[in-house]
Amino acid sequence: MTRLTLIVAATRNNGIGQGGQLPWRLAKEMAYFKRVTTSAPEGSMNAVVMGRNTWESIPPKFKPLNKRLNVVISSNKHYELLPTDTVAPCAPVYLHTNLDSALQRLSQPQFLESPIHRSFVIGGASLYRETLALPPTSQSFVDRVLLTRIHSPAFEDCDVFMPDFLADGEREGKPWRQASHGELQEWAGFEVAAGTQEENGVQYEFQMWVR
Repeated sequence: MTRLTLIVAATRNNGIGQGGQLPWRLAKEMAYFKRVTTSAPEGSMNAVVMGRNTWESIPPKFKPLNKRLNVVISSNKHYELLPTDTVAPCAPVYLHTNLDSALQRLSQPQFLESPIHRSFVIGGASLYRETLALPPTSQSFVDRVLLTRIHSPAFEDCDVFMPDFLADGEREGKPWRQASHGELQEWAGFEVAAGTQEENGVQYEFQMWVR
């Protein structure tokens, strides 16, 4: 069984993108993303699962994401992940044509460079939607959402949105519970800033939701 952690920064209206990019520049929030997705016991590694658009939004010098197993999902089986002259990527990266095959890889140690500690879904909207729809009775499902809630401004020009997982959970009779800040820190394994943070005029909060 593969437990998936969805990690995302979203406005109160669940906006997550604009014009193929993040609508905000938050260095401390990005540092949190990097630390939480790379923190793993010695001898193991975390996986980051993403769609093609998310992969393409990462600056070339940061691809693949270091110290993490990168899994990119694209319906194009001939999609070129890295330039052909790339000698040795700084981290393992795999292309899969669908979510099922990607999750199969993560559940089979013989196909991996090292044991997987945690598996993170990092975007985009369609992959968030597909993974959140996986039933808890399936072999793989999302049981945790690390949500950076953007409180203000509203970023009303967002043109990409994640599913309203909280409303969906209530409607389906499978509500999510917001974990305490202490629970978030314990799970992350490091100190996480509590309460509302402010950076570049943006107010946001680190949250963890579980089911």
